[in-house]
Amino acid sequence: MSDEMYMKRCLELAEMGSGQVSPNPMVGCVIVSEGKIIGEGFHQKYGQAHAEVNAIRSVTDKYGDRAAELLKNAVAYVSLEPCAHFGKTPPCADLLIRHQLKKVVIGNRDPFPDVDGKGIEKLKNAGIEVVSGLLEKECSFLNRRFFTRIALQRPYIILKWARTANGYFAPKNSVQQWISGPLAKKMVHKWRTEEDAILVGKQTAIADDPGLTAREWPGRNPFRIAIDRKLEIPLTSKLYNKEAKTIIFNEQKTSVEGNIHFIEMEDMQYYLPQKIAYQLYLMDVQSIIIEGGANILNQFISSGLWDEARVFNSSVSWDTGVRSPVINGKINSVTQVDKDQLTIYENYNNQ
Repeated sequence: MSDEMYMKRCLELAEMGSGQVSPNPMVGCVIVSEGKIIGEGFHQKYGQAHAEVNAIRSVTDKYGDRAAELLKNAVAYVSLEPCAHFGKTPPCADLLIRHQLKKVVIGNRDPFPDVDGKGIEKLKNAGIEVVSGLLEKECSFLNRRFFTRIALQRPYIILKWARTANGYFAPKNSVQQWISGPLAKKMVHKWRTEEDAILVGKQTAIADDPGLTAREWPGRNPFRIAIDRKLEIPLTSKLYNKEAKTIIFNEQKTSVEGNIHFIEMEDMQYYLPQKIAYQLYLMDVQSIIIEGGANILNQFISSGLWDEARVFNSSVSWDTGVRSPVINGKINSVTQVDKDQLTIYENYNNQ
């Protein structure tokens, strides 16, 4: 197997931590000795062991007394630079040095200020050969949420909506009316398990009474966020149930009532996307799905504050309704999802 194949395996492992490790990055590690994989690991849950720890543990569990000698002649492949600081866990660079691995191959340098080259420097100073930048583009894409938060001091922002074949987003009355089909809904619930938070505006919360949970896919629920300046969403709304932590951005009060967190903002009619993005950054929210309504989506689009847009295009047409937001971005992919077509856009300005 080539170096690239081992790094691809690191990426496969890293992705298994999706939805569980935020605000940490997803990381995978493969340990190879004499052309054979002897250990693997990934960062499974925030606050728990990192990928390198789990990979070395898998070697010691499998090989027992032989593990120490095998590790001395081994190469570690890791999708992100090993950490060099004490955080929730000890430094992974120190662990690799202690086991005297002969070489470490890294996908991405870690931009987090407490690491950012310090892990590589530690390894080199200990006499370990280091190769960095293998499949760098692929490794960066996997951790685009983490890199966005560190570099831009805001969450990775995903816009999501469905539109009819003739460009409508929602009915003009307040009656809920589905545009996309059941398979698209299941996919949306899967997405919810992968991101930290999901946001809707007041009108959507009142008209649709959404639960904003991942009911149709196994995994954690995201934080639910509602924009409700005057606290007009009724307390009987599903957003006020106990199924997930809920944040209500408003202009009336700041308080915590059970799982409901009210956060007061001033002048929400001005620069609302920017204020939301910065507040969520301060709360360690690494990624968010903006679900609507049209007004909220258009505010994020016009401010340029988005990274991906996921748009379901239905074959159904309506006679009238609220017009769909219009997005201008690079088309990343177009996928058929049963009777719907999913188009994923990237923001040109963030590439």
